[in-house]
Amino acid sequence: MSQSTARREPPMPPSMPPPGPVEDVGAVESPWLTDAGRAVRDRIRELQPLIREQAREGERIGALTPDVLKALDEAGIYRMTMPVEWGGTALGARDLVEVVAALGEGDGSAAWSAFVGVGLRHFLALEPRLVEEIRKDVEGWVGPAMVGASVFATKVGDARKVDGGWMVRGPWPFGSGSKHARWAMVGVAFDPAVGGGTGRGVVVLEREQFEILDDWHVMGMSATASNSLQVEQEVFVPDYRFLDVGEFPPRLDELRRRYGGAFRQSMRGFLTTVVLTKTSINLGMARGALACFAEQARKSKPFTLPYPTVSEMASAQVAAGRALAMIVLAGSTIERYADQVDARTEAGLEFSDAEESEISLALAYSANLCEDAINLLQKTLGSSTISLSNPIQRFVRDARVVTSHGAIRVDPLAEQNGRRLLGIAPFPMIGAAVPQRGTPAPGNAPAPA
Repeated sequence: MSQSTARREPPMPPSMPPPGPVEDVGAVESPWLTDAGRAVRDRIRELQPLIREQAREGERIGALTPDVLKALDEAGIYRMTMPVEWGGTALGARDLVEVVAALGEGDGSAAWSAFVGVGLRHFLALEPRLVEEIRKDVEGWVGPAMVGASVFATKVGDARKVDGGWMVRGPWPFGSGSKHARWAMVGVAFDPAVGGGTGRGVVVLEREQFEILDDWHVMGMSATASNSLQVEQEVFVPDYRFLDVGEFPPRLDELRRRYGGAFRQSMRGFLTTVVLTKTSINLGMARGALACFAEQARKSKPFTLPYPTVSEMASAQVAAGRALAMIVLAGSTIERYADQVDARTEAGLEFSDAEESEISLALAYSANLCEDAINLLQKTLGSSTISLSNPIQRFVRDARVVTSHGAIRVDPLAEQNGRRLLGIAPFPMIGAAVPQRGTPAPGNAPAPA
């Protein structure tokens, strides 16, 4: 071939980077991630080795270890949903997603302890006298100020009206953080003919008034201290420590005018934030499982195929890539809706019933996608992961507990959205998951346009 007819490669454009690794230019963070949120998240990332190291001991004792509890307290976890006026940081939805996910990378139970505080901030809607009493009482307290147990559950405790207050008793399951909190807020049912109101309310109990039952023996989330609380013999609760559930909506709305930051969220914005932080637990655990998988795959030898390490198996590489895709998609969904909550809070906009229901379904599906990624990674590594010293098996069990929670189960949420899509009136719900009490379920009449 002559020189004139030889094929020549086209010249490389001047703007093209030279062959080899492209320089990392950094990521553009969400505009809704604040300096305060970033600081708490980064501190949690530094604590991840301690959190993961002590996770097994936390399972054994059924609570966070003293070292982890103290570290989380010092990092500001139990102040991040409190008003600035209390010395808190009043973090928004995107901040909370980042922090809870970072905790989940270390241990699901630690992340759950942070998530619980998001929902419990509504105790600020109680009587100002009580709020001030709690604020003063927990100064210097290490851990959460309050535990909530069966606050809006189907079955709650009993209360009867007496002069100046209420006589209260009952068991209240699922008191997450019970071994670390100073106060407890629990749900009660009462006779509205005597007590007035809706027949449902909440009361706040001092630590000396209730017993913590030794009944939290579960497959996952063992260190959340989600024990039942019990008052076997009636105790007296003064009127100012009681609130009818019917008074909650206007009281929560009042918080928007009293405090700044995340407290300016609408009711549905607040409820969506609760779901966001719950699903972020699984997001963090999936990220943690992927990191553990990568580390262990480089060291482990396959049981069957003659590769030097698991990491060199094509099937392991595909599993890692598929898990990454699941995690990225779930994270993008969760972060997108967190940004939407913060943006609408800033603009003073609300979510519609249909939007809230659709978001709840998407978030629940994201949590399940993260669980699928964790399961895929565990099965790919195989029997080496079943040792209780291996964090991957804990991620597997904890993720299943999260997706078993009634508020983020996919099928019921899918049914709600399917009814709407097919022209059948959806059931009346609070937070897209909890039935509205006293509201009759619709028949098969077409949904309003």
